[in-house]
Amino acid sequence: MAEKKLIACFDIIKGRVTKAKNFFDNIDVAPADEFAAAICAQQIDGLIFFDVTASNEKRKIDIETLKKVAKNVSVPFTVGGGIKTLDDMREVFEVGAADKISVDSMAVRNPQIIADSAKEFGSERIVLSTQVKFVGKSEKLPSGYEVAIDGARVFTGIDALEWIKRGADLGAGEICVNSIDKDGTCSGFDLEITGNAADLVSVPVMASGGAGQPEHLYEVFTKTKAQSAIISSMLYSPRLEKNFTVCEIKEYLSGKGIDVVATKE
Repeated sequence: MAEKKLIACFDIIKGRVTKAKNFFDNIDVAPADEFAAAICAQQIDGLIFFDVTASNEKRKIDIETLKKVAKNVSVPFTVGGGIKTLDDMREVFEVGAADKISVDSMAVRNPQIIADSAKEFGSERIVLSTQVKFVGKSEKLPSGYEVAIDGARVFTGIDALEWIKRGADLGAGEICVNSIDKDGTCSGFDLEITGNAADLVSVPVMASGGAGQPEHLYEVFTKTKAQSAIISSMLYSPRLEKNFTVCEIKEYLSGKGIDVVATKE
């Protein structure tokens, strides 16, 4: 069985890391490039850069900030936000700023970009990130979860599980399930949508939204087939009384029998 991975996700606004709650009310944390170096020094397993206002502002990704951050990243690096075309992806890859591209709002508007980018760059380099919110089961939304775009500002009427399955079928090599309800709450992951998504597709699934205690990681790794999880709030949210180091979290998980990537002295 593959080792479980811990991922930090930077919500970038004007070159700085921020922390949101339910995708809004972002609190400023630190300069993105400096903070990337600090988090990588803790031996995080992966880092995600999201230009969180790019899609809503209808602009391209902040490439200059991205290049500055990438210089300080020493772990697998995923980039998203404001990426609309294959040329946008090619620019990010060509400046050496990413190992993977995350597609979200634009993929909903143009699903073909998933297939085209997977063909152009390889499925293993394309992550489908999905913003989901529980709105209640209906004929149109059999899972009860609706897909949102543009930083959870626009709801699409698309069923989350149907979209996740379609994204994987189109060629996405990984799925990130972002729970709008749980985002920044530090109350634990949405195990229902995460578990159902991981059961539905054969590609790796990343849990996102809700981690506040090491116990939440144990829960998502034992109760779902998620292979990685985002732990941003646990590391640096000003809303938490206690933040954790990557080493502390991994020591807890290892002690509970979870196979995690070992940290080095």
